[in-house]
Amino acid sequence: MDFNSHSDRVVAAAVGLVNAFTPGERRGRPYTPPADPAERSAAAFGVWNEETEGKALTEAELDELAAVAARLREVFEAVARGDVDGAAERVNRMLADTAARPRLARHDGEPWHLHFHGADSGVSAEWGGPCATGLAVVLGSELHDRLGVCTAPGCDRVYVDTSRNGTRRYCSTACQNRVKTAAFRARHSRP
Repeated sequence: MDFNSHSDRVVAAAVGLVNAFTPGERRGRPYTPPADPAERSAAAFGVWNEETEGKALTEAELDELAAVAARLREVFEAVARGDVDGAAERVNRMLADTAARPRLARHDGEPWHLHFHGADSGVSAEWGGPCATGLAVVLGSELHDRLGVCTAPGCDRVYVDTSRNGTRRYCSTACQNRVKTAAFRARHSRP
């Protein structure tokens, strides 16, 4: 997509949070988020590609993060249904609830870039604010249809389509291959 590197990163984090913290189906099998707090914490920091050494979220923070992920899922599902207005309403509620505000930051040798954190320091504001802002950038562009929910049978994981032609329908190559294999077998099993 390439809105800017930070927006792309928070949109990817929103995808990662939804896929790690919401139950459903993944690649043809039921998916249950990890129950172990250490695994959940590692999954949370993993969506930001951060090292987990010495970092951990409390169980209450992890539950709060799961609630953020559920709200983010609603945005992807609304876009997948063609309800961009509904998706925008959900994002606006998240932006209001987290009081996300822009702030220039420079860290880790990076140039100045925008961060969108909420007014308080809770997990919902610190994680939900940036993710909601990233989704707002996508929904406010002509590329809003790049948010999606996997169309493969037995999968409801979300994705953001960064392909050049914008025709992605699956969360992963594994799901795409499952669908193609099933179609191939169906065509060749007919007499």
